Amino acid sequence: MVSAPYPPMPGGVSRYTLNLTRAIRKLGFEVYTVCDAKGNGDFPVLSSTNQQDNSDVLLNLIDEIKPHAVHVQFEPGLFGGTFDQRHPKKLKTNIDDFYLKSKTPIVTTYHVGHPTLSQWISSSALSKKALYKRSGRTGKAGIPVRALIRMWSYSLMFYAIKNTIKEKFRLSTANIVFSYYLSKMLGGGKVIYHGAEPAIYPPVDKAEARKKLSIPLDNGNAQRLVLAIGYRLDSKGWDIIKKLTLPDGWKLLVNTSKGFSEAEDLVLDWEGSSYIIDLKRGFLDEEDLSMLFYASDAIILPYKPEAGPSGTMIDALAHGLPFIATDMGFFKEFSALGMGITVKRSPQEFSKGIRKLEQNYSNYVKAVDEFKNKINWGIVAGEHASIYSSIMDNKA
Repeated sequence: MVSAPYPPMPGGVSRYTLNLTRAIRKLGFEVYTVCDAKGNGDFPVLSSTNQQDNSDVLLNLIDEIKPHAVHVQFEPGLFGGTFDQRHPKKLKTNIDDFYLKSKTPIVTTYHVGHPTLSQWISSSALSKKALYKRSGRTGKAGIPVRALIRMWSYSLMFYAIKNTIKEKFRLSTANIVFSYYLSKMLGGGKVIYHGAEPAIYPPVDKAEARKKLSIPLDNGNAQRLVLAIGYRLDSKGWDIIKKLTLPDGWKLLVNTSKGFSEAEDLVLDWEGSSYIIDLKRGFLDEEDLSMLFYASDAIILPYKPEAGPSGTMIDALAHGLPFIATDMGFFKEFSALGMGITVKRSPQEFSKGIRKLEQNYSNYVKAVDEFKNKINWGIVAGEHASIYSSIMDNKA
């Protein structure tokens, strides 16, 4: 099981890999975890930066262990590589050669989103306003030449990332994605939902969970809380949070943490927003995170198009929470099942979405309750086991 991030390293991929490994081991499979030197896997020999070629490390390790299969948790950037916006066609990850040279069957799970090119270009980092600013020119008389060049470079980067994913698809024996939307966008792959289960079971009463977390409430436990949680990254859409208009009796519960990368850590200021309760607890362990979900009534996910599929949404569903999210393909697939609402990415539309959720709250919760058994880790591990067993049978 290959994943650069692994506990105690923070992040969704880290937690996912740990929980999947535990569930697969319960089925009787012998699983070795290979991760970054900061992780506590069986073989902490990888680098998330460019300190080494991870391909050589993996090839040597596999030659030593001789596994039946190698399962890679893949996201561009997690294994280090070359990402030069001036030469996007030269994009390379430090695991590419492993895919080319491995004689052991590879299973790949894709922890990636798939925005369209227009979404990619219109995202915050690539917006016309940002391009003007970065070019040192402003005005309404067209886009500066330097901005056009930068936009063209970002377009090439979009296709370079898309091509590196396609190459992994081609070289893998089996490919796994988290939704039918992603399967369609990436050109195939077995759909296995992202697993999730509460770390605390049986469920904790909402009032008790709020008391344990010392959440201040004006009107006692009858108040509704919509949860906003995640890294302080621009892609998570924190710009929406401070501009919402909530229904009477609703508060916004916020908890943020520093991301996996050192490059970005937004300064978030909620001053003047009386409806926001900021816990300021930072990165939470499994039990505290579970308690936070139990204390909440819904989750809000105002992600920008470049954000990937949301394990946070899946965790929320596992705790019975409906969602309000940006109208991206991944979220729309789950909203179509009646478990949440997707809206255009603006404070006004998110505010309307919360009011709509309030009006039909019991129906959304019912749909979530009917779905959440499908993301039980035992079910998810069983679907993985079928893939592994098929590979082993073919090798026999």
